[in-house]
Amino acid sequence: MSVLFMFPGQGSQRAGMLHALPGDPVVAQTLAEAGDVLGVDPLALDTVEALRSTVAVQLCLLIASVAVARTLVRQDAGPDMVAGLSIGAWPAAVVAGVLALSDALRLVRLRGQLMEDAYPSGYGMVAVIGLAETQVDAIVAQVHAAPTPAYVANINAERQIVVAGNDAALAQVTALAQASGASTVTRLCMPVPSHCPLLDAQAEALAEAAAKITARAPRLTYVSSSRARALFRAHLIVEDLAWNMARPVLWHDTLRHALERGASMAVEVPGGGALARLAQAVFVADAVLDAGSGLDAVRARIQRHRRGGNP
Repeated sequence: MSVLFMFPGQGSQRAGMLHALPGDPVVAQTLAEAGDVLGVDPLALDTVEALRSTVAVQLCLLIASVAVARTLVRQDAGPDMVAGLSIGAWPAAVVAGVLALSDALRLVRLRGQLMEDAYPSGYGMVAVIGLAETQVDAIVAQVHAAPTPAYVANINAERQIVVAGNDAALAQVTALAQASGASTVTRLCMPVPSHCPLLDAQAEALAEAAAKITARAPRLTYVSSSRARALFRAHLIVEDLAWNMARPVLWHDTLRHALERGASMAVEVPGGGALARLAQAVFVADAVLDAGSGLDAVRARIQRHRRGGNP
């Protein structure tokens, strides 16, 4: 009865998210550790104003994800398998024991700064819902050019595809997708064009920094959302983390791979619901949980699931 923890990416942040963390000793410990490493009170990072920065967003998601996961682990309701979407791969690696939280904090701060400096404005991402991947591929091929770069960035579900590019390209993608029958085309709360070659140089710089840290083989199964398969060697996971900002996210295939490797329950941590909704297309609906709905109930269901009971 393996349990998968799913960690969300940028766009799932919300003001006050660190203030809303559970009143658990490991949460306080995690916040204190983050403050020591960053040199600032992490609770200052989750204001509306602070979250306009990509750096603050990514740090908040890392800290909140690790804090909630550690709480569940302490309560004997931890994961057997982890996967993260985009920045979510970093807390996944911490929870798997690959990275120390201190190293992850430093590298994620650099990651966010590299992305923010490269694309302070004029770029982003749109989610196209209702079209197949082949249809979105064709639209992107029609739009992509030097003045209008466009790339398929995330395959979140069979008919939920995210495109990255500049504002002009995304406007064209939106118009063409709507004309092709997309049910919804939504501009995401993402100020940078993630998961495409526009971030190759930044990923290379992050990889150079990441290569200097000490990483360990995972204590549990780490599933890469860039490769949609499990990775077991520390240096491959570190490389995967550094380069995931410039590689497409294969989230739907990642969930299917986790299922095929034996995951029978999927839990979104720290919560929010976006990944839980995507997981319901792959897992039995009753076996998909959102930690944001209440940790006591989530803990009880994970423990019952492990005993062989109904989810």
